[in-house]
Amino acid sequence: MRLIRLKEVMRLTGLGRSTVYKVMKEGSFPSSVALGGKAVAWVESEVQEWILARLRERDGQASL
Repeated sequence: MRLIRLKEVMRLTGLGRSTVYKVMKEGSFPSSVALGGKAVAWVESEVQEWILARLRERDGQASL
């Protein structure tokens, strides 16, 4: 398992900082993991699965 910081999440998804937190709050994006202090990260595989789900949604497929 690999944890990635916000900058990498933004690079992978193409989303901006505020959008990442907005969709996370709405429950449609993986939750962050507290690392201590104000530092947070995301599980890379969960972010990748979120991206794949968007592709499946776009293509109208149940699975890729």
